[in-house]
Amino acid sequence: MSTRKPRSPKFKLKVALEALSGKQTIAEISQQYEVAESAIHKWKRQLQDDGEAVFTGAKKATPAKDTEKELAKLYAKIGQLTIERDFLKKNLGE
Repeated sequence: MSTRKPRSPKFKLKVALEALSGKQTIAEISQQYEVAESAIHKWKRQLQDDGEAVFTGAKKATPAKDTEKELAKLYAKIGQLTIERDFLKKNLGE
């Protein structure tokens, strides 16, 4: 039983662009890169449908900034819960 091989976005773009160029058939590209034809068709369709997003100029929020904000919220919540727990331990006599 074969397992799926993770492919980088850069690799997918390369294969999809080659498929769009029309210089080779999908079957030839599939053999060359050892990728299923259905995957190539999917990547090609995604590039055709969502390719204009590259040129819109709107930048997505960087995951690192979002992750840092989320971590800060979680650490604050942990601190709050620790204080509440310690307060309850002290006042309940445990």
